[in-house]
Amino acid sequence: MTSANPTQYQYVTYGWDDVKANALNPIDRLIYRSNLLGADQRITNTGGGNTSSKLQGTDPLTGASINVLWVKGSGGDLRTATRANFASLYQDKLLDLRGLYAKSPERGVKTPAEDDMVGRYLHCTFNLNTCAPSIDTPLHSFIPAKHVDHTHPNAVIAIAACKRAKELTAEVFGDEVVWTAWQRPGFELGLTLRQVCETHQRGLSKLRGIVLGQHGLINWSDDDKECYELSLKLIEKASRFIQSKDRGDKTFGGPRFGSLDDTRRQELLVEIVPWLRGRLSAQKRPYGTVQATPEVLRFVNSVDAARLAELGTSCPDHFLRTKIKPLFVAWDPVKEDLAALKSKLEAGLEKYRLDYRSYYDRCKRPNSPAMRDANPTVILIPGLGMIAWGKSKSESRVTAEFYTCAVDVMRGAEAIDEYVALPQQEAFDIEYWLLEEAKLQRMPAEKELARTIAVVVGAGHGIGKATAHRLARDGAHVVCADLSADAAKATAKELTSIYGLGIGVAGSGVSGCGMAVGTGVDITKRESLRELFATTTLAFGGIDSLIVTAGVYVPPKPDGSLTEEQWKFTFDVNVMGLYLVADESRGLWKRQGLPGSVVLTTSVNGVVAKKGSLAYDTSKAAADHLVRELAVELAPMVRVNAVAPATVVEGSTMFPRDRVIASLTKYNIAFAPSESDDALRSKLAGFYAERTMLKVPITPAHQAETIAFLAGERSSRTTGQIVNVDAGLHEAFLR
Repeated sequence: MTSANPTQYQYVTYGWDDVKANALNPIDRLIYRSNLLGADQRITNTGGGNTSSKLQGTDPLTGASINVLWVKGSGGDLRTATRANFASLYQDKLLDLRGLYAKSPERGVKTPAEDDMVGRYLHCTFNLNTCAPSIDTPLHSFIPAKHVDHTHPNAVIAIAACKRAKELTAEVFGDEVVWTAWQRPGFELGLTLRQVCETHQRGLSKLRGIVLGQHGLINWSDDDKECYELSLKLIEKASRFIQSKDRGDKTFGGPRFGSLDDTRRQELLVEIVPWLRGRLSAQKRPYGTVQATPEVLRFVNSVDAARLAELGTSCPDHFLRTKIKPLFVAWDPVKEDLAALKSKLEAGLEKYRLDYRSYYDRCKRPNSPAMRDANPTVILIPGLGMIAWGKSKSESRVTAEFYTCAVDVMRGAEAIDEYVALPQQEAFDIEYWLLEEAKLQRMPAEKELARTIAVVVGAGHGIGKATAHRLARDGAHVVCADLSADAAKATAKELTSIYGLGIGVAGSGVSGCGMAVGTGVDITKRESLRELFATTTLAFGGIDSLIVTAGVYVPPKPDGSLTEEQWKFTFDVNVMGLYLVADESRGLWKRQGLPGSVVLTTSVNGVVAKKGSLAYDTSKAAADHLVRELAVELAPMVRVNAVAPATVVEGSTMFPRDRVIASLTKYNIAFAPSESDDALRSKLAGFYAERTMLKVPITPAHQAETIAFLAGERSSRTTGQIVNVDAGLHEAFLR
C-alpha cells in the first residue's frame, strides 16, 4: 500500500509503502528511503548521492540523549546500502567544526584546509561506528532539517550544467529551489548551503532544495517520507520541463552518420573490441562493456556529438570514471570500412594521449600525484555506440552507465539552453585530489589473475567446473562454456553469487555478466566456437586464457571393440575438438595482440598402453602431440600447455553409475547395489588411489590448481609442456 498515486510520476518510480516503512525503526527507515532512491537510475547513478537523518541517540558514555547524524558513508551504493554503509556522528561536534575551519589560515583553499577537515570527521564518530564518513558529510550536517536527500538526477544536472542555470532553476522550480554556483564537495560547500538556508529562512521563504551548479540536487524535510516525495517531485518537474523542450529526432542537431543493422554492428564490434583492448593495455589490461542503446546511438551518430564529447562531462561522479572527456572517432559506418576505422582509432588514441598529457601538465599542482593512464575509458564510434573500459567488468559497466547519464544530461541541457562542462582545472582538482589518491592507495592489491579473461570449455562439470571456480577465486573473469548450456550457466551463477553480479549482454543469450557468464558450445563445430568467442568479446572485451577440459570416453563392447562411429566420435571430441578450439581462437589472439595462454586437458593414458580403452588412449596420445604442435604454431604470442590427469572419478561425466559399477565389478571391489552414487564413486576413487605412488585420490581441484598455474604469469616461460597430475603413476613416466 502506498499513500500517493504512482501515476502522477512519468519520469521517476514511486515506491514508498507505508506498511513497510511504519514497521521499521528510524535508522532502518533511512535505509529504506535510500534503497528506494538508489533503485531508480533516473534519480541517482551507481555509487552516487547521499541520504541522511538526524536522529536521537543515547551517548554510550554519559547516557544522555543526543542528536546523531546518520549519513551514507564513503563508497557504497544507495540501491544496495545497509546499515554498515552509514556513518553515525555527533551532530553537535560536527557543527563545532565550523569554528575550527573559520580559524584556519587557509580557509577556502581546497587543500590542505578541506582535507584537514575530512580527517576531523573521524573524531565526531558516534558509538565507534567503523563506516568512513564521506566528503559530503557537511552538506547534510549543516542543513537545518532532520532529513536530507542529495541525488544526481540527470534532469536536474542538465539544468545545473546550462549556461543560464540560475535563471532556469527559478523558471522550473519557483521559490522552492535556488541555484548555487559550482563548488567542489566538502566543508566550504556545506557552509555555503547553511548560509543559503539561513538567508532564505530570514525571508520566510518556502525554500526546500538547492540545485548545485554542475553537480545535482539537495533537498530536505523534517519528515522522511516528505523528503522522499519531495525528491521525486522536483526530479519530475525538471524532467517534464526538459521533455517539453526536447526536439526529438533533431536532438543533438540531428543525424550526421547513418546507422547499421544489429548483425553488422555485432560483426564489427567482435573485430574492433579486442583490437582496441590490445592498444589500451600498455599498463594494465582492461575489461570492456559495449553500450549500443538507441539513446547512445542517437548521440554518437549526431551532428553535435563531436563538439559535446570534446567538452567532457559536468558531474564529478561522472568524470571520475569517464575521465576528462571520451574519445570520439568521426568514422562513417556507411561509407567507410573496418580498415578506415582502425586507422582513425590509431590516430585518435595518439592524439588523446597527447591531449591528456597536456591537460595534466597544464593543471597539475606542486603536490599532484603522478599522471595516471593516459588512455580513454570511453570510446564513441558512430554506428557502433560506446565502448567503456575499466579494471573489472563492474567498473566498465558503471563507466558506461555514467557516460550514458552524461549523454542524457547533455541532451537535456541542449534542449533548454546550452550545455556547459566543468572547467578543466576544477575537473583536474577532483580527478587528482589527494584524498582520492589516498583512497586508491588504500585499496587492496589486485589478485594474481585480476584483469584476466578466461574461457573454460567444459565448465559445467568436473575439472572444468573446479577450474572456473579456481580462476575466479584469484580474480579472473570467466566465460563458462559447456555442451550443456544449462550446466555452464549454473556454474556461472555460482560464481556470480560469490563474486558479484553485473548486467547481461543484450541479444547474446549470455547468462549474467558479472565475474562470469555461461553459454553453450559444441567444440566439434566451428560455427559454435565462433559464437563462443563472439560472446567472450562482447561480454568482457577479449581473451587472456583459454582452457579446455572437455573430453569423452566411449565404453567398448564386452569384447573390447568399438564401432567406426564410436572411434570417430572419440577423435572428433578429444583431438579435432581441441584443435578447432585453438584454431578458432587464433583470430581473436591476433586481433588483440597480447600474450596469452592455452591450457588443454589430455591424460596419462596417452603414454600408457593398456587393454580396454584403445580409442580413448590413442586419442589422448594424439592430443599430447597436438599440444606440442600448437605451441609451435601459436608462438610467440600464445603459450600452449596441458595437464594430464590420471583417472578422476569425482564430478566427472565420464563416470556415470553404470560405468562405476562395471569398474568395481572388473576390479573385484565389493559393493552393494543399494549404495549411493557418491559412495560407489568413493570406493572406485580409493582403488585408483592405491595404484599411485602417493596413495591419494586425484580430484578436480588438484587439476584446477595446475591449470591455474599454467594459465597465469607464474608459468610465463613455459610452453609445449604436458604436466601429469596423477599422484605418481610410474607407468606414465616418459622414457
